[in-house]
Amino acid sequence: MSSPSNDTIVALATAQGPAAIALLRISGPQALQLIDACFFTVKKEKVQTALLPPRKSVFGLVMREGVILDEVLLVFFKAPNSYTGEDLIEISCHGSAYIQQELLNYFLVLGARMAEPGEFTMRAFLNGRMDLSQAEAVSDLINSNSSASHHLAMNQMRGGFSSKIKELREGLIHFASLIELELDFSEEDVEFADRSALLAQVNNIHRVIHDLLTSFTLGNVIKNGVPVAIVGKPNAGKSTLLNALLNDERAIVSDIPGTTRDTIEEALSIDGIVFRFIDTAGLRLTEDVIEKIGLEKTWSAVAKAAAILYLFDAGQTTTDQLAEAVAELKQHTPQAQIICVANKADLLTDSNSPAPFQTNAELLFISAKEKQGLDALKKRLLQLYQLDQLKSDAVIVTNARHAAALGFAGDALTKVREGLQHQIPGDLLALDIRFALDQLGNITGQVTNEDLLTNIFTRFCIGK
Repeated sequence: MSSPSNDTIVALATAQGPAAIALLRISGPQALQLIDACFFTVKKEKVQTALLPPRKSVFGLVMREGVILDEVLLVFFKAPNSYTGEDLIEISCHGSAYIQQELLNYFLVLGARMAEPGEFTMRAFLNGRMDLSQAEAVSDLINSNSSASHHLAMNQMRGGFSSKIKELREGLIHFASLIELELDFSEEDVEFADRSALLAQVNNIHRVIHDLLTSFTLGNVIKNGVPVAIVGKPNAGKSTLLNALLNDERAIVSDIPGTTRDTIEEALSIDGIVFRFIDTAGLRLTEDVIEKIGLEKTWSAVAKAAAILYLFDAGQTTTDQLAEAVAELKQHTPQAQIICVANKADLLTDSNSPAPFQTNAELLFISAKEKQGLDALKKRLLQLYQLDQLKSDAVIVTNARHAAALGFAGDALTKVREGLQHQIPGDLLALDIRFALDQLGNITGQVTNEDLLTNIFTRFCIGK
């Protein structure tokens, strides 16, 4: 990315294309000079930009060589009290694609350059308006697709996660400084750091890191959705169940076995968590070449799924057949949660009632066709995840980069703990403590490099 301090950038902050309103952003040391050259009152009188009131909308005209480009609302944010920490102008114009492009081109002529992806937020980070984890949360907030992902992104952007990392670092920094001081007085054989107190502190920090890492399972699910494979034999009702959950005729339903030849994936938000349901080809032996390809895709979906709904005909399946099917699924995906769902419960009679299944409290009885038992199925899916954490301000890790850094920090602290128990020298302890500090610093950007920043911010949209 270009230098964030010497030039002025401009970009659309709203999506390209026709709309009622579009928003342009200008940020940098020359932002006011650009506006001074083109902003006029409705009476075509020059606006004194030095007198623009910060954070207040001003109605006026953007003019180029006496020609009105558009009537706009302009808001000036004076540094450092702006999103980027620099002088920043936001211009609300009419959403014509032509007007948007004309305004952009004119500001480029006046001396601005087009912003790169994520550059506004990168400047906010470099200017101390937010730390790196908060900056990443901005992207998560923009891409949030459920109430749960929105809640977590908002909490992180407002500094909930940063505060926790800051607490961990401060505790380590205190003891690291004492050990470093010991090294300076090594010839005097002086011990400044209480080893028992250090061990207690390390144990506490290690426990917090472990809890944060454990929360990543839930955080990753909320951020990316839960892949749920709907699996079963042909005509078990898999496509009917997908349609019932979505309340839409998404998949073709037929009495002919083997109708589904390919996987069909659709997302559904249930109480703030997005579940990505995958309808699959029926499990059976076949010589049909196309159906074999469908089966390969079924097993591929099973291997990647976080949860599996094994659907079977309640009136046509024995307990032994069910146990055999579940065992086969576990071989392909030992980590996935398997929920057994007895379908076509509306067809059960006294002669084919599922008496052998009644002792299985984990079994769910539904009728996908009649949409019976779906609420219980949704509730069972939600029970797989600790949603009570979302009802508080609990810190939940959602970012894989953060989880990796926490893992490295935890490993380093394990070495410190073992070192303390075996009374190893302070210089070796200091190395591992420094490494743990660096890993925690990587999360918030206190320790970083240009490649990391470029990798993070280029994923943003241009106007953010």
